[in-house]
Amino acid sequence: MTDPFSFRLIAQDGMARRGEIRTPHGLVRTPAFMPVGTQATVKAMYPAQVRELGADVVLGNTYHLMLRPGAERIARLGGLHAFMNWPHTILTDSGGFQVMSLAQLRKLDEKGVTFQSHIDGSRHVMTPERSVEIQQLLGSDIQMQLDECIALPAPREDVERAMRLSLRWAERSRQQFETMGGPGRGQALYGIVQGGDVPDLRVISAQTLGQMPFEGYSVGGLAVGEPQDVMLKMLEETTPAMPVDKPRYLMGVGTPEDILESVARGIDQFDCVLPTRAGRHGLAYTRFGKINLKNARHAEDPRPLDEVSGCPAARDYSRAYLHHLVKAGEGLAAMLLTWSNLAYYQQFMQGIRDAIEAGTFEDFRRETRDGWARGDTPPRD
Repeated sequence: MTDPFSFRLIAQDGMARRGEIRTPHGLVRTPAFMPVGTQATVKAMYPAQVRELGADVVLGNTYHLMLRPGAERIARLGGLHAFMNWPHTILTDSGGFQVMSLAQLRKLDEKGVTFQSHIDGSRHVMTPERSVEIQQLLGSDIQMQLDECIALPAPREDVERAMRLSLRWAERSRQQFETMGGPGRGQALYGIVQGGDVPDLRVISAQTLGQMPFEGYSVGGLAVGEPQDVMLKMLEETTPAMPVDKPRYLMGVGTPEDILESVARGIDQFDCVLPTRAGRHGLAYTRFGKINLKNARHAEDPRPLDEVSGCPAARDYSRAYLHHLVKAGEGLAAMLLTWSNLAYYQQFMQGIRDAIEAGTFEDFRRETRDGWARGDTPPRD
């Protein structure tokens, strides 16, 4: 039998938590940011680069991999770890987000979701059981229950209906996970808290899921159109109702500020396309805040993005050169800026982990926010 999935809480500073997740493919230091590899690739990056930046885990997308190249094909080729040459921890989502994002291409009922492929129009049925089956074929270490994620704002009755359906799907997902032997392979299945922007529904969802034997718990259905203050209020209501001894994952979040404030409210894991998508569109995340390399003021700026960064992309190339690459549409622009952004995110997460262990998280939080507020523009002479 493979060693079981486990979570260890190492330190706590206020609500902020420092921990470790162990999976069959290695250790995940938390709080953790997981780069998104939707189609078995973190766009514009080599797998070894992603690892060298400090990522312990990447995310794969069940819906997209189901459509192309197919979960059964990936299984025949040795599973997702071998397929994408990433021998470390992989988390896969359930396809639930596409229930919302592809609403015009799907039909939902108690059984599950029927999708029309955005690639070729073919029809696919995603039930809680099939979602787990696909994730088992992929061989991911951390898997998600199928849920219904709805856009906000929404009427309470719609939010409650989706939350109750997600709880029923959670039970079916867990049964399938155990039937397929996931716990015996050291894998984990996370339940997903829903409830939109309604505090009492969030608490009901968290408490009900907490009575089910999941290895971890996610907060879903946030950062889907609501203001940041609403998202943070929902976390303040939700995390105290979640099990203390299990990892907590806020799905699809987010900006560095979102992450910093969510850690302060007890979240352990994050994923978001922002650092990679921004890099492909000329935007850099740094300790001085966001830098838009499309802006003409960078055209003759010899400074790097950050002269003290450990990442060559941020340290060794001038802003003028990066501006030129972005304006010229060169592929190297996306490669360098994605590299720089992911480096910043991982350095940021390491700073958070160190601060929690040292009991100085509030100082780190204040100093980080001060750096973002100062900005990157040099003072005038």
